[in-house]
Amino acid sequence: MPIVSIRNAKTHLSRLLQRMLAGKQVVIQRNAKPAVRLRRSQVVFYPPKKPLLGAMKGRMGDVGDEALAPLPEEYLGLGMRIDQPL
Repeated sequence: MPIVSIRNAKTHLSRLLQRMLAGKQVVIQRNAKPAVRLRRSQVVFYPPKKPLLGAMKGRMGDVGDEALAPLPEEYLGLGMRIDQPL
């Protein structure tokens, strides 16, 4: 188990990470005293959950046909046009 100073740990961080990923432990010392022991994490990564199709089915209530109907003519011209200045 290598013992390194904080300065050497900052300088050779990528090498120390390779050692830890290989399963070895690293001790970092401060003022000639061991301060931290680093080792590989045992975290298990789970794949992200896929979205469920139809998850909201039945939660929206009854949507009438008027929600899907086209807008009346008087509402179509009220929007702001892109080519008009603000």
